[in-house]
Amino acid sequence: MSKIKTAFFCQNCGTQAPKWMGKCNACGEWNTFIEEVIQREVKGQPGSPTRDPRTVIPTRISEVTFRLETRINTHDQELNRVLGGGLVPGSLTLIGGEPGIGKSTLMLQVALKCSDQKILYITGEESDQQIRMRAERLGFTHENCFILTETNTQSIFRHLESLAPGIVIVDSIQTLQTDLIDSSAGSVSQIKECAAEMQKYSKLTNTPVFLIGHITKDGSLAGPKILEHMVDTVLQFEGDRNYGYRLLRSLKNRFGSTSELGIYDMNDAGLREVSNPSEILLSQRDEAVSGIAISAMIEGQRPMLIETQALVSSAVYGTPQRSTTGFDARRLNMLLAVLEKRSGFRLGHKDVFLNIAGGIKVDDPAIDLAVVAAVLSSNQDIAIDSNTCFAAEVGLSGEIRPINRVEQRISEANKLGFERIFISRYNTKGLESKRFTIQIIPVGKIEEMYGKLFP
Repeated sequence: MSKIKTAFFCQNCGTQAPKWMGKCNACGEWNTFIEEVIQREVKGQPGSPTRDPRTVIPTRISEVTFRLETRINTHDQELNRVLGGGLVPGSLTLIGGEPGIGKSTLMLQVALKCSDQKILYITGEESDQQIRMRAERLGFTHENCFILTETNTQSIFRHLESLAPGIVIVDSIQTLQTDLIDSSAGSVSQIKECAAEMQKYSKLTNTPVFLIGHITKDGSLAGPKILEHMVDTVLQFEGDRNYGYRLLRSLKNRFGSTSELGIYDMNDAGLREVSNPSEILLSQRDEAVSGIAISAMIEGQRPMLIETQALVSSAVYGTPQRSTTGFDARRLNMLLAVLEKRSGFRLGHKDVFLNIAGGIKVDDPAIDLAVVAAVLSSNQDIAIDSNTCFAAEVGLSGEIRPINRVEQRISEANKLGFERIFISRYNTKGLESKRFTIQIIPVGKIEEMYGKLFP
């Protein structure tokens, strides 16, 4: 009789060790190692995904038959944008996010909208009555959406074989359990084996599968890191609980760009797609306030305008404070040093606070000029005209550097009714300014921008 082989796995990051350790060397967490049985898959076991009967042989790349796959429309424009134009048949997509952020609502909403597809929604966390209550609240329903409350993968595959759905949604991968592994549901071995079975099913049947996954307290996806390597697409659903909107980001996408961003508005009727992000990122006010500047940024293929807020005040304590929300603090310190050294503005003894309105995080260097304008506006206590926006990068020598896709940024500002936009003078070459009604103001130095902004 063969000896049972076991190993120890960290339940936080999935690191494997031959013996128990108090502290995980990978993630630094204490008392997270649990012993699990390692058992090989039994071939031909009933209920397992059907094996591919084709004989695989080495083939020249020039002889491989290539055909353009038709993507499946999810009837959700934001999700289609993040996926790269739609859902690819046979793809495996992992969606992660904090508890209560709206992952299940998003997936159920997609399942109820796709009336042209037979969809199986597998849930191990809620009952079918709870799913029906949520569907009634969302206001969608169709006859091709099926609900299955099951956690055993062997039973799930039997239902999949008889139903043959067009799209499969699993909520969540941490609740599934296979008979091939002798460990509890949610353990590293179970997550890895269940994900492998779902991957095999999606590839052999050419059926797209959505996996909803939990995240750890540090924000990373729970389970072994290999889980992210096995799937084709990793989506992160995030948002601030103090705001009503949700952001859908692509962390990995084998079929599209990872820089796309989907925006939703959470309300009583579910998630509303936000086609114009500037409507929630720009605040409305009746009177002009100093320290406010509007910047034209680009996230993926989508241009949007965001509001940059700055507050400059005299330092009460010995060391001036530098605090940012949604913006890189090191880049703010760099811009303040440029203003101090190159432009002569004395900010070294003042507190500077910077906030990106709406609570989003921005890493586009094109908002540098808006940050500088907001800081100078607050420092001088002079309000910037609300019909003015900025789109340029600031270099260490104080020059205004050019940015990419400036025409898209100008077009977005022009569409929203702004009257003038500050850009780098090096971006004006080849720019067709006549087709815009907005006034384009090219500048080359911070001092030049300051003179035209505060005459």
